[in-house]
Amino acid sequence: MDTLDLLLHPVRLRIVHFMSGSRTRTTSDLCAHLPDVPKTTVYRHVGLLLEGGVLEVVDEQRVHGAVERHYRLRQDRAAIDERAGASMSLDDHRHGFAGAVAALLAEFNTYLDQDGADPVADSVGYRQGILWLNPDELAKMIDTLRGIFIANRTNEPVSGRRPYLLSPIFFPIEEPPPRR
Repeated sequence: MDTLDLLLHPVRLRIVHFMSGSRTRTTSDLCAHLPDVPKTTVYRHVGLLLEGGVLEVVDEQRVHGAVERHYRLRQDRAAIDERAGASMSLDDHRHGFAGAVAALLAEFNTYLDQDGADPVADSVGYRQGILWLNPDELAKMIDTLRGIFIANRTNEPVSGRRPYLLSPIFFPIEEPPPRR
């Protein structure tokens, strides 16, 4: 399975999100975080991510007669690079966007279902707005956001930090107005 197929699935995308931050997790941890996903489905998708090199086994322990594996995300394999993105067809983009939106909705519902969820106190945001940008302004904005993301993506999970899901989405919504 290629990286596009591997990462453009909503359940696998949620697993990748949950594994970020150099954390190690077991399939039991994943099942607890994804209560809306059947356990057999979680195990199947973990297997696919492992087979595709997106996850790696970092430890194995015997627990009640069974082997419990601890997995870690391979950051170098957990993204669709520019070359792969450029090779995507329009249907691939449609499929990828649908997967990302489905994963985002599922993650948000999981958050809201937690005891004590407080969107105001947690600075939850889901605003949308229209920005009129020329190609250079768009490139500059994307580079600025990319820089912010890169500067913070290696933060380790320590006391006082919690993970936040960031999903920037950019696309033109209409043809540009004719020049006068």
